[in-house]
Amino acid sequence: MIDPNSQHSSDAPAPSIHVDSDWKAQAEAERTRLAAKDAAMDARAAEAGNEQLPPAEFRSLVGLLASQAVMGLGTMADPQGRVVVDLEGSKFAMDLLQVLHDKTKGNLTPEEAGELDEVLRELGMRFGAIARMVAEQMRTAPGSVVAGAPAMAPPAAAAQKPASKLIIP
Repeated sequence: MIDPNSQHSSDAPAPSIHVDSDWKAQAEAERTRLAAKDAAMDARAAEAGNEQLPPAEFRSLVGLLASQAVMGLGTMADPQGRVVVDLEGSKFAMDLLQVLHDKTKGNLTPEEAGELDEVLRELGMRFGAIARMVAEQMRTAPGSVVAGAPAMAPPAAAAQKPASKLIIP
């Protein structure tokens, strides 16, 4: 039996610990390589993100709302080639631009204020012209305008008529 209180004899060789320092260098090199790879991927993602999206600034916000207003004025056709006019949606986007104009008065640079004024003026003129054209077309050729969302199925009676070239949601 081995006595736990006894000391090992000095005749026995001391246990040796072998440390392979080469694995440490390999692990550090791998860590460095992976960090460089991650940094390169992050840089590419940042570049791709910068190419896809405009900067988040006042001009971008105005452009976004103006685009919505212009789309509602019939600049886009549906898959059947019909013009889709959404006067209410266009008016809503224009109203949001007007709120932005009113709430930021005195806080914009002269260039920003001028651009916003010009966008509102141009959209107002386009809106008036399109609204008059739609009203005139409804007055002179009532069957050429379909009221209702484009995604809705037409009523059975409307399905018999030739396809309209103008849709008003």
